[in-house]
Amino acid sequence: MKKILGLLFSAMLLVSCHTDKTQRNYEYFPDMYYAVGYETYQAVPFLPNGTAAGIPAEHTIARGHIPYELDNTVDGKIASRTQPNRIVDFDDKAAASGKALYGVYCATCHGTKGDGQGTLVQREKILGVPSYADAARDITVGSTYHVIYYGINAMGSYASQLNENERWLVANYVMQLKQELTK
Repeated sequence: MKKILGLLFSAMLLVSCHTDKTQRNYEYFPDMYYAVGYETYQAVPFLPNGTAAGIPAEHTIARGHIPYELDNTVDGKIASRTQPNRIVDFDDKAAASGKALYGVYCATCHGTKGDGQGTLVQREKILGVPSYADAARDITVGSTYHVIYYGINAMGSYASQLNENERWLVANYVMQLKQELTK
């Protein structure tokens, strides 16, 4: 038995040390040389019903994501005015967090006081940013959240930059600025 294994090993060694460089050598395990790759959303034969890999199951929600129930329509904007505040206790710590987020994302246009005199407005890079104290701007916490989520007019959406809790913190801080401006 040892002689047969030795002879087989010697034959493999001779074949593997093929000296003719113009011809291909033998491949004993071709799967190691040529990997079977699957496209991200192609039908995969070993999955049930030939479903595509990477597509989430129906009626599932990504971890850490809470869908916003209001649409980006006029009716959704009107409905957002009566939306309840998700932050029950807007204490000093929450106000400080909201102020810091507002300073990063909002103050360059809306100003640190919410008067519509941010750096970009003063340099005349953008125009028409209203003050939170304007009588025509009858905003609520829910409508502010809706605008942060979807954007409005020249203001884009900040849904990808701020998570749900941060959007509520900024919306509550905006209402605090509005109260300070209307005093």
